[in-house]
Amino acid sequence: MAKKQKKNGGGTPATVALTAAGTPFTLHAYEHDPASPSYGEEAAEALGVSPDRVFKTLVADVDGELTVAVVPVAGQLDLKALASAVGGKRAAMADPAAAERTTGYVRGGISPLGQRKRLRTVLDASASDHASICISAGRRGLEVELSPADLAALTSAVVAPIGRA
Repeated sequence: MAKKQKKNGGGTPATVALTAAGTPFTLHAYEHDPASPSYGEEAAEALGVSPDRVFKTLVADVDGELTVAVVPVAGQLDLKALASAVGGKRAAMADPAAAERTTGYVRGGISPLGQRKRLRTVLDASASDHASICISAGRRGLEVELSPADLAALTSAVVAPIGRA
């Protein structure tokens, strides 16, 4: 996992951010199937990685503020736990158009890294169970593998139990 991305026309905002920070990562590309019902599960299967090591990036509205939740694709986001993790009262999934507009990414390719507007981020505590996890690299069919500690540091994430099986 120590290799860095090769230059390929600048990469995505997420890979550019990782390279600029000097963070070690591995890029994994796969052929995205537009008919796939779950982007994250598709990524886990295509990469041959356990779904508890592949994390999806979800955007929620916590008390009127967009907040990023990074949870395993094998589970779901606990909205109450997310709100609690950031000192909020109520959380709901964000409008997809608002999430895309604010992050600069399309649904299914939203990365917690390199967002147009940096959002408050919460990483599920289960990430700490793994030496490395995979997250979206900023487009469908492209994942980046990195250490959970590096992801938390780069996003200034709160680490909390926000996922549920």
